[in-house]
Amino acid sequence: MINDILNESDSKMDKSVDSTREEFATIRAGRATPAMFAKIMVDYYGTPTPLQQLAGFTAPEPRIIMVQPYDMGAMANVEKAIRDSDLGINPANDGKVLRCVFPELTEERRKEYIKLARSKAEEGRVAVRNLRRTAKQNLEKLEKDGEVGKDDVTGAEKRLDSITKKHTDAIDDMLKNKEAELLEV
Repeated sequence: MINDILNESDSKMDKSVDSTREEFATIRAGRATPAMFAKIMVDYYGTPTPLQQLAGFTAPEPRIIMVQPYDMGAMANVEKAIRDSDLGINPANDGKVLRCVFPELTEERRKEYIKLARSKAEEGRVAVRNLRRTAKQNLEKLEKDGEVGKDDVTGAEKRLDSITKKHTDAIDDMLKNKEAELLEV
């Protein structure tokens, strides 16, 4: 029972760390990547659809992403979704592809992105701590119901704390790397 609770918490915490990693990928650093478009939704014939399902991406240069919709009828909606997104770019439409040119990051913009990265990291840490709290409550319930002893629960809580620390440290490392990437000129 205790191992089930700990294993479940560990796998859910892994998912929280992965989610935080994906959030960091959407924050632009010096180089433009297709991952930056992951959160953009396009109105595709009345249905909100992720942009990555509607178009192919190429990066001919570090600051340019070419977006080629699979359905040319959706070109205007794709262009509008990119323009309205929080990427801060205005795509150039040549009829076949959308050329998204990312400007150089200013010092002020870099600081905004660092603040954004820190808030995303804190959201990830909060998610991990919430999972820890839930697991701890489940362990205490087992003890209260008399299914396991107090010593077993105490040992399990120590293991749970080490699992939690491992995941929060992973998020902190990702944040440190993202900040270094953002400050790199």
